[in-house]
Amino acid sequence: MHGMVVSSRYMLPTAERLAPLCNVYAVDLPGYGKSAKPARVLSLAELADALAAWMQAAGLESAHLVGNSFGCQIIAEFALRHPARIERLVLQGPTVDPSARSLWRQFLRLAQNSSREPKSLGFISLADYWAAGLRRAWATMKIAIADHIEEKLPRVRAPTLVVRGTRDPLVPHDWAARVTHLLPRGSLREIPGLPHTINYSAPDAFVEAIAPFLGLHEQAALRREL
Repeated sequence: MHGMVVSSRYMLPTAERLAPLCNVYAVDLPGYGKSAKPARVLSLAELADALAAWMQAAGLESAHLVGNSFGCQIIAEFALRHPARIERLVLQGPTVDPSARSLWRQFLRLAQNSSREPKSLGFISLADYWAAGLRRAWATMKIAIADHIEEKLPRVRAPTLVVRGTRDPLVPHDWAARVTHLLPRGSLREIPGLPHTINYSAPDAFVEAIAPFLGLHEQAALRREL
């Protein structure tokens, strides 16, 4: 699940590495990427319901959900509204840290993180922001800031892996540890030397971290036997 305003395009490096292990779907939610642009910006709950509707249309009764940044907020909301559709969750760089819950503080952290990400990610982000439009981008930022994910995490029943890069300024260690503690079935994996968007900047390390948790190697072996 893509992050704030951006599309699923930056999830593709991870999707390509997961594809030999399982079926992978990278979705653009309404308003972002190549999906339709509703006149009204959808709320967090509506985005979660849109994902559920897409799964229904695609014939997916349940799935593992993997999200980055704001995508973690979407799938946390999804986990409360559609718990039967979830197998396991991966929250990579979950936002928003309550100690920096303001647009100004988030902009400062984003600026600090941008210097640590590949330059190509910046070009993708700019194109996706342009496609979404300024009004939608601004409204989505306000939705992300207003969401108190920490109040929802204790009600997420699915096994959940929190993944953080040790050079991620948007998700400090203390916040990632708190997210993990709040989750009834949470565990934490920190990957040394990596910034916020591990799914793009280090997909091999990311898949290596999440595949055992999701049981993908065992599933892939079973598929080969069949």
